[in-house]
Amino acid sequence: MTAETDHSNANAGRTLISIDAMGGDQGPAAVVAGCSLSAKANPDIAFILHGDKAQLDPLVAKRRELADLCEVRHAPDVVTMDDKPSQVVRTGKDTSMWSAVESVRSGEASVAVSCGNTGALMAVSMIRLRKLPGVNRPAIAVLYPSSNPQGFNVMLDVGADIRADADDLMRFALMGNSYVRNGMNIARPRVGLLNVGTEEHKGRSELKVAYDLIRDQAPTAEYEFVGFVEGGDISGNRADVIVTDGFTGNVAIKTGEGTATLVGNRLREAFKYSPLSRLASLLAYTSLQRLKKKIDPRRVNGGVFLGLNGTVVKSHGSADATGVSSAIKLAAQLSQNRFNDKLAARVAAALPAEEKTE
Repeated sequence: MTAETDHSNANAGRTLISIDAMGGDQGPAAVVAGCSLSAKANPDIAFILHGDKAQLDPLVAKRRELADLCEVRHAPDVVTMDDKPSQVVRTGKDTSMWSAVESVRSGEASVAVSCGNTGALMAVSMIRLRKLPGVNRPAIAVLYPSSNPQGFNVMLDVGADIRADADDLMRFALMGNSYVRNGMNIARPRVGLLNVGTEEHKGRSELKVAYDLIRDQAPTAEYEFVGFVEGGDISGNRADVIVTDGFTGNVAIKTGEGTATLVGNRLREAFKYSPLSRLASLLAYTSLQRLKKKIDPRRVNGGVFLGLNGTVVKSHGSADATGVSSAIKLAAQLSQNRFNDKLAARVAAALPAEEKTE
C-alpha cells in the first residue's frame, strides 16, 4: 500500500512502528521481508516505512500480508555507514533515518527501528527526542546469551558513549533494571557492575563510587545489587543486568561475536575433517541445530536506546529478514508494555529533590 491509502481506521488499535527501510547492509528488500514476517506473527502491529518510494512500493506490493498495514513515506536520502554523525545532524533531514525518528517525536509512531549507522542514529535520536530528565548520557542496552533461566542478560552501555562517570553508571543500573523488569518479566532483577575483579577494593575510583550509588538505590528501585562482576559473568547466571561504560561494553559484545564466529567455523572444520567426523555431524544434527538456534544472534537482534523521550531500537546493520523481524518484535513488546513511561518514572524517582522541583 502507498501513502495515499487512508490508514487511520485500518490501523486503529494497532501498535504503529516507524521503520528506517534504507539503512541496512542488505537493503530495503530485507527490511520489507522482516516486516512481512512480523505481520504474519503479530496481527496487532502496523508500519510506516521511510525511504525511497520508488523502491519500496513494489516490494510492499508483493507482500499481501502487508496490505492495509504498511504506509510508505518518501525520504529521498540515505544515511550510509560511512557518514559522520555530526554531518547527519546538520544535513540529514531528508534521510529515511531522520524521518523514522521524527515519527516517534511527533507521537505518530510509538517506536522507531533502524539497521543504519549507530552513531548517526544516536545523534539524530538525541537531537529530535531529547534526553529524559535526570539522564546525562543515554545508553544502548543489548541482550547477551546467558545461562540464566530467561536465556539472556541485559548489558549496557555497549557504545552510545565511551565515557561514563559514577552517576551515569547508577542511571544505567536503573534503566537496565526497568528494561529487564518490563522486557523479561523479572520482578526483582539482579544488577552487577562490571569490574576487573569482584573484590570491593579493585577497580577505578569511579567504579567504587558507582558501587555505593547503585547499592543505595537498590531498595527504592526494587532490584538486588550483587556487587562487582567479571567478564565471565556477562554470559553467566550471577546477574540479570550487567552495567558498564560504552567502551568496555562495546569491546565485550564484539569479542563475544567474534568468539562465537570462530567457534562455529572451527566446529564446521572439525566435522569435515574425515568420513567419521562427517558421520558424527549427521548423528549430532538435531543437537547442533538446537545449539545454533539458542546462540543465533538474529533471535536477539536489537539494541535499545535508553534514556530518551521515545523508544528507538537499533537493529544490526547486516540483519536479514529474520533479524529485522526480531528487532520489530522487541520494539512492539516495549511499546505495548509502555516501557519508556515506566523507565522515565524510575529515573525520575532517583533525582535529587532540587532537580525534581526545577
